[in-house]
Amino acid sequence: MANEDSIFGAALPRWRENVSLADFGFAALLLLVFVGLSPFEVRDSAALLHGADESGSGNVLRQVAYLCVFALIGLAAARDLGWKALRAVPISFLLLLGWCIASALWSAEPYVALRRAILECVIVCSVFMGVATMGCERCLKHLHWVLAGVLIVNWLSIPLVPQAIHLSGEADPSLIGDWRGLYFHKNIAGAVSAISAFVFFFAFLESRRWHDALLFAGAAAFAAMTHSKTSLALLPAALLAGVVYRFAWKRALDRQIAVVTFALIGFVATFAIFSEWSAITHYLADPAELSGRAAIWQAELRYIGDHPLLGSGFGSFADTGGTSPLRNYIGSAWIANISHGHSGYLQLLVTIGGVGFALAMWSLAVLPAWRFLKADADQLNLKGLLFAIFVFAVFHNILESDYLESDAPAWASLLLALAMLKTLKVSP
Repeated sequence: MANEDSIFGAALPRWRENVSLADFGFAALLLLVFVGLSPFEVRDSAALLHGADESGSGNVLRQVAYLCVFALIGLAAARDLGWKALRAVPISFLLLLGWCIASALWSAEPYVALRRAILECVIVCSVFMGVATMGCERCLKHLHWVLAGVLIVNWLSIPLVPQAIHLSGEADPSLIGDWRGLYFHKNIAGAVSAISAFVFFFAFLESRRWHDALLFAGAAAFAAMTHSKTSLALLPAALLAGVVYRFAWKRALDRQIAVVTFALIGFVATFAIFSEWSAITHYLADPAELSGRAAIWQAELRYIGDHPLLGSGFGSFADTGGTSPLRNYIGSAWIANISHGHSGYLQLLVTIGGVGFALAMWSLAVLPAWRFLKADADQLNLKGLLFAIFVFAVFHNILESDYLESDAPAWASLLLALAMLKTLKVSP
């Protein structure tokens, strides 16, 4: 029987023992998120256009697949939890999703916004109901095996599959030679590898099994070969935050020391930013730096200034057939081809406005931070892992757009962490 700190203690049912509906649905959900329906997609011009969904028409097979998974998990939740299944999704998330749906009313592409908002609802509800039905240990077992399989396939693909590495002919020459494995872009592969490293590290911390240590090293090494700067910078920082949380939360005094330390680090970082503000603004002013993010951010900020409350409508930032909210704010022609805002926080403000941004921050940052702060000293391995994923997501969204990004692996990983956190006890 698993001890109180076990996070991978629950055994998965064997196929000959009738795998439950929830197990099947949750495993299918993870495979859809972390593998998808078109692994190793070739990045030629046709694939880039198809992958971008420029018309906003969507992928019917993908939508049907997620609806089927939702149906399986929903049936399992209704059978096992009864009316409690309706309480699996937090009220804060229901309000946020409701606002996303309502934003279709003022979107330039209401059908696209509505369809994307409904798909977001399906994915969010599938994750929360799946975790509520199966529990953290079984969900983590599934996640561990899926991420291990993805990591092994990624490593094997490098010598065997040409498109597992960004090839010549990329629109962005800086991508050439970077590893992407089965994913469409090296930044996705980098984020998945970093999150995998967290899972394998805390599995090793609990089990001391050599293969978990090997998987951790493999995930960290693959992340390095993607050259995804944001994920690489955050991997050790978020992992350290999770380890500090894991060992500091045993006693109240250690807890207070950890909180003060994190606050001091935040203060020093803020002071350093303002001290070097002129150098930072000069760096950001160069469109060649940060993959041109500064130019994108400037356009976003101008749009937010003109539309502070409602935004342009959920899912309308890009890939909407020429009706992107930035179409009148673009200073350079190349920005017209961007697929996301390179900042989850700015993209939320652009698409769902100040009202939606407030709901999102309450759901995704404030309430989880409060639960971590009030958490008791049980299941610290699990809480350390969840805290590492949470810290990674909060800072990853400064330079990348993960929040409310449909089935993006980094976004789904944060959802899984928040769903598991919801099931844990907090101190009064």
